Amino acid sequence: MDPLSFDATPLSLVAANDRYVLVAKPSGMAVHRTRGSTGLPLLQRLRNQLNRHIYPVHRLDRGTSGALLMALDPEAQRALAALFERAAVQKSYLAIVRGWPPASLQIDHPLRRLDDDAVALPDGSRQTACSDLIRLSSVELPIPTDPWPTTRYALVQVEPREGRRHQVRRHLKHVSHPIIGDTTYGKGLHNRLFREHFFADRLLLHAHRIAFTDPFDSLSKVFVVPPPEDFLSPMAAAGLRLPPQALP
Repeated sequence: MDPLSFDATPLSLVAANDRYVLVAKPSGMAVHRTRGSTGLPLLQRLRNQLNRHIYPVHRLDRGTSGALLMALDPEAQRALAALFERAAVQKSYLAIVRGWPPASLQIDHPLRRLDDDAVALPDGSRQTACSDLIRLSSVELPIPTDPWPTTRYALVQVEPREGRRHQVRRHLKHVSHPIIGDTTYGKGLHNRLFREHFFADRLLLHAHRIAFTDPFDSLSKVFVVPPPEDFLSPMAAAGLRLPPQALP
């Protein structure tokens, strides 16, 4: 999506209090200003919208949509960031992938550390990384992809336990079920198929749920961000469905 097409459309706030806000990030919008990005990044847009300073807590890739937590003061930023560092935040993603993964799968695969440009660091060091996958829906389409007479796709839910950079995308590539629309870790053939047949022009990865114990009131918080139309439309067109229990 052209970043300039976002114009001045306000960001959707899923939750807000005096310490933090949860934003429904659109696909195609960068969180921070990065090399090669165009248009206002989400951080600046939200600052303009709320007319106050915003403090990032974690990140989502530009192509990923969904739940993004932002602090409203430095103390809140430190407290919330500490939760992510301790892996005390439960994050759940929806993704449309190539092939049919098992009904459930634990992906335990250490990942090389990446720098800010997502390039592997030369020291070769790896970090532990584990993700839990559940297959929600699957479809076999009468569209040949050499050498197969049909193609298979699935809608999956993935919960990364740590939150390494590109963990979900890299883990799904590792088990040979790359995400549709992923131009870095995916398959061009299947990306083109979804673009041509189902008009998918984005990375089909959505951060739909985030849960943590609030460091300010000690209450358990669960926030759900339903997938946007640019995720739901190609999903439905391909014949995949989202079970009601996937979005409590």
